[in-house]
Amino acid sequence: MRGHAGRAVLLVVICAALMTAIFPRHRKAAATQNQGSFDYYLLSLSWAPNYCAEHPGDNSPECRAGNHKGFVLHGLWPQSNEGQPPTSCTPASPVAGDIVRHMLEYYPSRGLIQHEWEKHGTCSGLSALQYFALAEQAFKAVQAPDKLKNLSGDKSVPPKDLDQSFAESNHAPPDAFRISCHAQELVGVEVCMSKDLKIQSCARSLRECPASSVLMHPPK
Repeated sequence: MRGHAGRAVLLVVICAALMTAIFPRHRKAAATQNQGSFDYYLLSLSWAPNYCAEHPGDNSPECRAGNHKGFVLHGLWPQSNEGQPPTSCTPASPVAGDIVRHMLEYYPSRGLIQHEWEKHGTCSGLSALQYFALAEQAFKAVQAPDKLKNLSGDKSVPPKDLDQSFAESNHAPPDAFRISCHAQELVGVEVCMSKDLKIQSCARSLRECPASSVLMHPPK
């Protein structure tokens, strides 16, 4: 009996070891398959004046008086036509210092650059250098309406009017843009773009701000 019991214990130990060895590889393989598997990009532009008004202690260039920051680059996010978009697809190494220094011309902070690479860039199927070059290209390809750059005071705007203004400035359909908001204040504008950065219609699953109008503080 003792011999049978010993063999049974040994068998359990071996099975447990095999399960431990197999399943981490399976999870890693699944994550790798998700990398680069998406339908289009979402370019996220934040309205800096509203963010800075809510974060008075932020001394980043985005919030310094006299910099006149309006829309700033928040991220370039792989998206799916249906279901949840892929995120955090592979372990992320720190973004190289030269890339960070260059991208600080577009992103508000070093922390955001690393966060965007970890959460979204790792799902693009690109290297960090390629991904941030594409984010820069996408940001430069979208024109913010001139009338929003020159606000002199607080302004309330219906989300659909913002969509239309961006559409006219970029010769694109209004349904290629989505407005994000919080407590009836503008958070930002999201632009749907193909993998080669052509502005396109957004998937129906992508939500629009439900408010009848959003407040915009002026650039400082």
